This record gives sequence, C-alpha cells and structure tokens, in this order.
Amino acid sequence: MSTTKYIFFTGGVVSSVGKGVTAGAVGRILKERGFKVAVQKLDPYINVDPGTMSPYQHGEVFVLDDGAETDLDLGHYERFIDVRLNRVCNVTTGQVYAEVISKERRGDYLGGTIQVIPHITNEIKRRIASVSKTTGAEIVLVEVGGTVGDIESLPFLESLRQIRSDLGRENTLYAHVTWLPYIGATDELKTKPTQHSVQELRSIGISPDMIVARSDYPIDDSLRDKIALFCDVEKQAVFPMVTTPILYEVPLLLEQAGAGDYILRRLGLEARQKPDWSGWRKLVDEVRRPKPALKIALVGKYVELHDAYMSVREALKHAAVHQGVEVEIEWIHSSELEKGRGWELIQQSHGIIVPGGFGSRGIEGKIQAARYAREKKVPYLGLCLGMQLMVVEFTRAVLKNEEANSTEFDHATPVPVIDLMPEQRDIADMGATMRLGLYPCELQPGTKAAAAYGVPRVEERHRHRFEFNNTYRQTLEEYGMVFSGLSPDRRLVEIAEIRDHPFMVGTQFHPEFLSRPNQPHPLFNAFIAAAIQNAGLDITSPDLVPASSAVES
Repeated sequence: MSTTKYIFFTGGVVSSVGKGVTAGAVGRILKERGFKVAVQKLDPYINVDPGTMSPYQHGEVFVLDDGAETDLDLGHYERFIDVRLNRVCNVTTGQVYAEVISKERRGDYLGGTIQVIPHITNEIKRRIASVSKTTGAEIVLVEVGGTVGDIESLPFLESLRQIRSDLGRENTLYAHVTWLPYIGATDELKTKPTQHSVQELRSIGISPDMIVARSDYPIDDSLRDKIALFCDVEKQAVFPMVTTPILYEVPLLLEQAGAGDYILRRLGLEARQKPDWSGWRKLVDEVRRPKPALKIALVGKYVELHDAYMSVREALKHAAVHQGVEVEIEWIHSSELEKGRGWELIQQSHGIIVPGGFGSRGIEGKIQAARYAREKKVPYLGLCLGMQLMVVEFTRAVLKNEEANSTEFDHATPVPVIDLMPEQRDIADMGATMRLGLYPCELQPGTKAAAAYGVPRVEERHRHRFEFNNTYRQTLEEYGMVFSGLSPDRRLVEIAEIRDHPFMVGTQFHPEFLSRPNQPHPLFNAFIAAAIQNAGLDITSPDLVPASSAVES
C-alpha cells in the first residue's frame, strides 16, 4: 500500500462519548486484518501537554517510551491495539502555536503575516503526516478531542477538511461518534442531537462517512434508517454502539456490526488475513464469568476521579482476569486515613496499592497504609511515589526516627531518604523536565521482582523528579530492605522490596503503562497472586494468554 490511509474521529452531542475507545477498537479491528496501525490524538487545549495539569481536570498523564506526557486516550490506543506509540501521536494547540511562533521569531516566514489558515493548519497537517513517517503505519487513526461546535477545535477540523482535498476521498474516512439521549417520559431514543452535530460538522466542510451511535439502550433498525437519511450516510455506515460493562468487548461489537468490512471497502483495501478473535473472545468471556471477589485497596490522592488512575485500574483488571478472580477496588482517599477514616476498608482488603502523585496533601495517609501493609503482612505494590513512601515508612520504623522523609515534602528533614535527583536541582520549568520515558532496569537474582519478571533485564516507563538517596542504601539493606531492581550502572534504585514479607514491592517506574488486557504486567500479576494467597482463595487460573514479557529489554 503506497499511500497512507487516514481515519478521522470526531465527537458530537456530548464530550466523553467514547471516541478514544472507539478509535482504539477500530485500530484493533484493522490490526486483526494484517495492517500496521497507529493512532494520534489532537487535543484542543493550549497547554503544551497534560504534564502540568491537575489530574482532577484531565485524568492521568500517560507516558510513552520516548518520554512524552500525553492524554489518557493514548493508553486506550496502546492497550487495545498492543502498540507502542511515540510523541507525535499526541498533538495539542499549545504545541502547534509554540512551533509556529518560534518559526516566526526566527524569520522562517520571510516577513509574512502569520494566520490560522494556512500557517496553523499547515503545522497541524505536518504533524498528522509525521505519524506514518515515524511509526511506519499504513493506516493512521486520528481522534479530535472535544465536541463538534467547540471553538477551540476549529483549526483541527479545518485541517482535516484540507487533508481530504490533498489526499482524496479514497484515502480518507470521517467517522463521527455521537450520543443518542434517552427520554424516559416517552420511552424513546432521540436522534435530533446527532442530526444537529452532523449539520454543524457539514457547515465547516466535513461530511461523515460513518456514524457510531452511542447509547445506553438498544438501537433498532428504524433509528439507523433515520440517522442515515437525515445525516446523509449509508445505512450500513451507521453502527450502533450500546454501552457495555466490559470495555474490551467494544472491538467485538463493532466487528459484529460490520465496521471492519465497511472501512476496508470504503478505503479500497482488502484484508491481508482473516481476523482471529478467538483469544479476544475468550478474554471477554472470562471477564463476564462470575468469579471470586478479591478486594484491593487503592490509596490515592485523587480517588474522586477514577480516571486519574485509569492505567492502574486497568492493569489490576488485566492481572485479575488472568488469575481467575474479580478485582473489587476500594477507592480510599489518603487524607481520610490521616483523619482515622477509611481504615475498615483497608482491613477488609486482600492487597494494598499506592500509586503515584505529587504534592504533600495526603502523604502521611499513604505512609500509614504502607505501615499497615508491612506490619500486617498484607501484599503491597507501590508505584513511583508509592515506592518512595514505602521506603520512608520503613526508614522511620527501623531507624526509630519519625522525621525521615522525602525532601519533596520536608526540605529540612534530617533523614532525606528520598531526595531530588542531582540533574533536577537547577531546573526551573515544570513541564517535561522530569525523568521521563523508557529506562533499563537490571533485576537482582533471588528477589520477588526477578521471580515475577522471569528475565534478568527489563525496560520500564518513568515519570519522577525524586529518587532513593543512596546514602541510606547499605543501612536499609542491613535492616531487611532489598533493592531488587537497579539501573545498569547500579546508581539508581528502580525496585525496592521488603525481605521478610509475603509481597511488599515498590517500583520507581510506572509498570501500569505497559500492561495489556491479554498480556498483564508481570508485577501486577505477582501482586494479584499474592493477594489471592492472602485471601485464602483456592483459584484455578483460566487458560488465557500467559503474562507478557513485553517489558524485557
């Protein structure tokens, strides 16, 4: 295939309609047919990236191999398609304007007047074209954030309109994802908002080639006929997508509706192989099957918004389904633990996970959770900050000094067991300045981490500014802390664990970013296995794809 094909996803009626999941599912459908696929998210906000944004506003920051801090939808793309994306796969208005203004300051435009059209739109198109160049993708899926009608999305939509003019209809496909609201008083779904959103899209020069109609209720053929008629698309190009409690069922539902065959026919392509959904169906069937419950306490700072821990949540689910249990996450605010509230949920849980975060709020609650896990021998998995606070708690206990701390929270602590990385000391800017992206980690033989991975060396994604202070390495080793993962030069502690404990492991990196539904991350797999043992459950693991070694270096 000489020319790259493009599928553009827009959203209508409401935000959070499921464009990211739909794009990821379509990507999986195309991959099953033998095509190399990549996905790009166009975010209309003026921030350069979400790295400095509050999790309450934007959910989690998903980090890629090359260190790009990106939108959480890139996590959906990677998990559904099982692909590793790069920084060109997330474009923001801030990035586009920063680049254009930089060129203007250098004089690259030879004194010309800089305008949204063509300068901004050309930069957007350049970034869209760079996806296939850097990934080798034959089909590029592009999702536009927000909803049609948002003023900030207009330059992106204009760029998509121009791309069809540049590449031709045979190489581009517009997919519009909309919401059908249900009116309880009349017991009916309404298509009028979808009609209006399509009308808005057409007013700026884009006519959808297919419509994915989202709803909480079944969509009958008469509604499909109505959408097709009023939105000027073929009936076979209207795909109902009823809400499912199983996220990973979406590719199967779109496949069943004929989306894969329609897209290939519309783009003039032929499948290179017959899709094999047997493993995926088996996974979905196992998710649906009633299983013994396993309670996991997630002690975080942003638990009011579950999307702040989306990859952690999904990684727990991946491991649980492969271990034959149903994970029930108890969302516990660490600040509540400091006030003596929420401990009954901790006590009822079979495992404790403390994820990453920034700032001093709720820190002592996380430390108290680590102390409970250590003293009560409850399986514990600490991620980034969760690892650092596990080390702080252990240091306080063995050195009998409650002033031990991270200098992130106490600059004057006499026992700075966690400290700022040397290369971070003179950095003023907050965005994209942490230790970010993929770094190697060498596992120490005979440790729980080495047993979980089953390989001597792995690569994992990082996002942090502070690290373990090596001044205390020998002392803590003497008291029973094991540094089971180190950087190749042995300078940085990547994984720490407690020797006399069933499973108390903390990672400086974020293993959740590399977990997949059919390939759970080894550390999450080991954590869930330890929690099952703690719960006293006698489980026979289902016959699914074994844990992935995709993190092996």
